[in-house]
Amino acid sequence: MRLVLWVCVLALAVPLCAAAQDSLRPREPFFAATPRTGSVVLRDRPGGRALATVGARTDFGSPETVGVAVTRGNWVGVISTHLPNGVLGWVPRKELSLQPVEWSIEISLSRRRLVLRHDGAVVRRAAVGIGASSSPTPAGRYVVTDHIDPGAESGTYGCCILALSGHQPSPPAGWDRSRDWRLAIHGGAPGAVSAGCVHADEETLRYLMRVTPLGTPVTVSD
Repeated sequence: MRLVLWVCVLALAVPLCAAAQDSLRPREPFFAATPRTGSVVLRDRPGGRALATVGARTDFGSPETVGVAVTRGNWVGVISTHLPNGVLGWVPRKELSLQPVEWSIEISLSRRRLVLRHDGAVVRRAAVGIGASSSPTPAGRYVVTDHIDPGAESGTYGCCILALSGHQPSPPAGWDRSRDWRLAIHGGAPGAVSAGCVHADEETLRYLMRVTPLGTPVTVSD
C-alpha cells in the first residue's frame, strides 16, 4: 500500500525564523498561482539562489498550484510543497498566473476543530481528528494541492483526500524517515490518533472537495 505516501509525509525539519513566520501570516486577498510556462524556479529571495523547480503537474496529476503569501515589488513569495514547511520560494510575478481565492480553511489543534470560510464569513464548522502525540500535526500555513479519490484505499482514507503542501517532520516510529510524507485532510477516526494528517467526516470532506479550489489556504494553529 503506497497511498500513505499521498497523505501524511516527511520533509526535512527546517526552523522558522521570525521573518519567515511573519511572511506566512494571513493576508487579504489571497492568491493561488500556476506557472505560465512549463516550469518556474523557486528562489530563496528575489533574484537569489534556486531552491527548487516547479513543473506543470503535481505527482498526482493536478495542475501545480502554489499559494502567494507575500509580494515584494515584482516578486512574490509562494507556499509550495517543493519546499520545507515555513519556507517561501520567490518567483517573478510575471512568470505566474494569479487567481484570487475566496475560500480558506482554519484548523485548531487544541479545539480539534475545522472552520471553513468564504470571503471571510464562516460557512461550516466540523470536529476533526489530529496527529497523535508521537506524530503531531505540525502547525503552519499550507495550501490545498490536490483533490484525490482514494479508490481502493477508501476504507482507510474515506471518500476523499485533500492533499496539502505541508510535510510531516515527525512520522510515527518505524516509518521510513527518508521519504517525504505529505500532510492531508482525509477520513479517519476522531481524536489525536493520526500520523499527522487531519481526519474529517465524509459529509465535510465531500463539501470541501466540491467548493475549495486548488491553492486554498489552510492555516493550522495550536
